[in-house]
Amino acid sequence: MLFRQLFDSVSCTFTYLLASGTGSEALLIDPVLEKTGRYMKLLEELDLKLAKAIDTHVHADHVTALGALRDKTNCVTVMGKESSVDVVSMRVEDGDKIEIDGLSLDVMHTPGHTDDSYSFYMPGMVFTGDTLFIRGTGRTDFQAGSSLDAYDSLFNKLLKLPDDTIVYPGHDYKGDSTSTIGEEKAFNPRLQVSSAEAYAEIMDNLGLPNPKMMDVAVPANQKIGLTQPEPEIIERTIPANDAVERLQSNESIFIDLREDTEREKNGIIPNSVHVPYKSLADYIKPGGMLAALSQQSDQQLMLYCAYGERSAMALKELRAANYKNIRHLGGGIDAWVNAGGPIEPAPKS
Repeated sequence: MLFRQLFDSVSCTFTYLLASGTGSEALLIDPVLEKTGRYMKLLEELDLKLAKAIDTHVHADHVTALGALRDKTNCVTVMGKESSVDVVSMRVEDGDKIEIDGLSLDVMHTPGHTDDSYSFYMPGMVFTGDTLFIRGTGRTDFQAGSSLDAYDSLFNKLLKLPDDTIVYPGHDYKGDSTSTIGEEKAFNPRLQVSSAEAYAEIMDNLGLPNPKMMDVAVPANQKIGLTQPEPEIIERTIPANDAVERLQSNESIFIDLREDTEREKNGIIPNSVHVPYKSLADYIKPGGMLAALSQQSDQQLMLYCAYGERSAMALKELRAANYKNIRHLGGGIDAWVNAGGPIEPAPKS
């Protein structure tokens, strides 16, 4: 496995790059906006394709690079379903998996620092965001934080992992880089408590000032959806109500860009054609499925995903390849369900 731990000295934020090896897909956890150029250079140097960019929660101490990386690489942006962001490509919840070629992360909802805090685990390593630090834990006094929720996330989730699991935190302010679950159990002073109430007593009386960037970072991080779309994308965006009518009148062929796990979990629009977003280039090129569909049918190709971000990016790629009769479903299948559109189980793969 290829792994890098990167550090932003201004916000003391750790960013993590993971890939199965050079020349493969990669993911980034908690990227910082000001370091976008560094990430892009490293991806180029290691011959990596950024497939996913993940934030563990809505940050208050730095502005995320999720939007910038999406705009530069067309990567899939990922956050927890509770996050108050306007748009991300994929929302995950406890028990899900985040997958790229050769790697898989287990999704753990670990609220407490904020209500949308998540950790990500693979055997031998856990990325704890601001839930668990080295010899410390994340504060719980803003963004719907809860000391009691934090206790539950720590003692009933993270500290249940094997003792030799390496802890990769979201920040460090003392010069440390990693720890283990066993070390934190033994030496983290905030974990030497006998009850949730005792932990809450510590956390509720820290008296810390708000992060310096909080008033700037939180609003910026809640608005990471696509910047003002080009007029062509606006013109080719179909509201969910209209899309339902197009399905009923057989005007469109619906193209599902989501991953297998999303389709299995949330169902599909009836008669959809599955074109995974990560493989879009193969379907677009001459001889690909989308090329064949566009040539053989007078029906529009209606792209859709979870929330409309991947379909908007795919629309841009298809238009660049001179596809003409192409639209995308605004708001994705989330908007489709809210509009009363029909859903059926995904076929078993």
